[in-house]
Amino acid sequence: MKYSTYHVFFSKLSNPLRIKIISSLDERPKSVNELIEGLKVEQSKISHALKELKECNIVKAEKKGKKRIYSLSGTIIPILRLIDCHAKNCNKCRGCVR
Repeated sequence: MKYSTYHVFFSKLSNPLRIKIISSLDERPKSVNELIEGLKVEQSKISHALKELKECNIVKAEKKGKKRIYSLSGTIIPILRLIDCHAKNCNKCRGCVR
């Protein structure tokens, strides 16, 4: 069971566009249009990536008028901070720090 859960979760994080979206939303919540503008990626790719991230509860959407504002879920933020800490303190593993 854990293997399957881990696989699904980490496979959602293994896509470069999804990581860019997560990094962008880590700055502040954004609409699809703001993500398109900031990441210079077409709307359909952003929307597909957001759908994948929402399925795993990595991002959440809040409706504001006609727009949806996307933000990181509360559970992913501590994981990101842990990864940041790991990369900062990881002297032996050059693959963690870029």
